[in-house]
Amino acid sequence: MNKVVIIEDEPAAINELKVLIGQEEGFELMGNAGTLDEALHLISRIQPDLVFMDINLYDCNAFDILNRLQTIPKHIIFVTAYNQYAIRAIKYGALDYLLKPVDEQEFKEAIERVRNLNELASREQLSLTESALQKKQAPQHIALPSVGEVRIIPLADIRYCRGDGPYTHFFLVSGKKETASRPLKFYESMLPEAQFLRTHQSYVINTVYVKLLISHTTVVLDKGEEIPISSRRKQDILNRLIR
Repeated sequence: MNKVVIIEDEPAAINELKVLIGQEEGFELMGNAGTLDEALHLISRIQPDLVFMDINLYDCNAFDILNRLQTIPKHIIFVTAYNQYAIRAIKYGALDYLLKPVDEQEFKEAIERVRNLNELASREQLSLTESALQKKQAPQHIALPSVGEVRIIPLADIRYCRGDGPYTHFFLVSGKKETASRPLKFYESMLPEAQFLRTHQSYVINTVYVKLLISHTTVVLDKGEEIPISSRRKQDILNRLIR
């Protein structure tokens, strides 16, 4: 049985989550808290497997709580009102979230991810998310989830990305390739526009490593990789690369 706690200070959101958790087999709600001290006491006492946690509480934010814990919970699902900076920050850390009011189908999908995921939230992921949330700008690293693990890599090390259905391959400065279990569109929305450019349905490049253009149809990177330019995107790409 997975032990669950709710860290939330809005009564409507608490009641909503209680009902949804009660419908899920294998998950038992052990309590809820709405302040910093209450949350620290509850989590330390229960040692939950899953925490639903609002980003902002009355007297603190989620990271004020998490940074004070000796051991972080296995699974954390942030619950937040729509905020583009908060959502972007959570994605950078490869963490999970639900928007208020919580949609029942999205809740069930989040629970299913908890059932299926082997990787646990790490302090590095939380730190990455916290930093992005505080600065309201892209951090210098990104978390890449794959089967059973999450790797954190510097954005500057990404030379280009190639989409492959539900996966994205990251080709790094070191020559290594990292594969993440998210589609290219997911990462296109996160990578800084000033540095990264989508040239084709299947490719996003780091413009730092562009060496030359061939006939306005191909981008050549500094190590000789030839990246196609789609006809639909050609003019925008040329405007970015030829200045």
